[in-house]
Amino acid sequence: MGDVMTFFPTTQVGLHTAISLVGIAAGVVAVGGMAAGRRLDGWTAVFLGTTVATSFSGFFLPAEKLLPSHVVGAVSLVVLAVSLVARYVRRLAGGWRTAFVLSAVAALYLNVFVLIVQSFQKVPALHALAPTQSEPPFAVAQGATLLAFVALAIVATSRYRPTA
Repeated sequence: MGDVMTFFPTTQVGLHTAISLVGIAAGVVAVGGMAAGRRLDGWTAVFLGTTVATSFSGFFLPAEKLLPSHVVGAVSLVVLAVSLVARYVRRLAGGWRTAFVLSAVAALYLNVFVLIVQSFQKVPALHALAPTQSEPPFAVAQGATLLAFVALAIVATSRYRPTA
């Protein structure tokens, strides 16, 4: 029980974390669908909605100064704005399809990036491997994740052809 409470220390942080995890799970399904050439509107809506919620809610967590997580949250909100406009305003027409796929993949990547950071901070076994997050295990985890998302973006961009 102690390990769970370390990962979810307060109700506010716990809710933020739970929304993040739902966003990541829905994003894996939605972006996976894009890579398979399938349009999964429900999953996409859940992914985008929860990812906006987690990026926005991060600004209200207790902090005494501007943190790297705030910068990631701001970048995520900009990326999500592109994704939302491309999907719901421009309806994936023309180059907006590519903008949508790339921004959706980028938004999911940013959530997973933060998940890895938080995991190395809060999970004892990972923290022992990289206590300052400047050690090779952390760099390998983040580097491999980035490469996987670049490959995912390439595949999803080439295969995602939504129908009207």
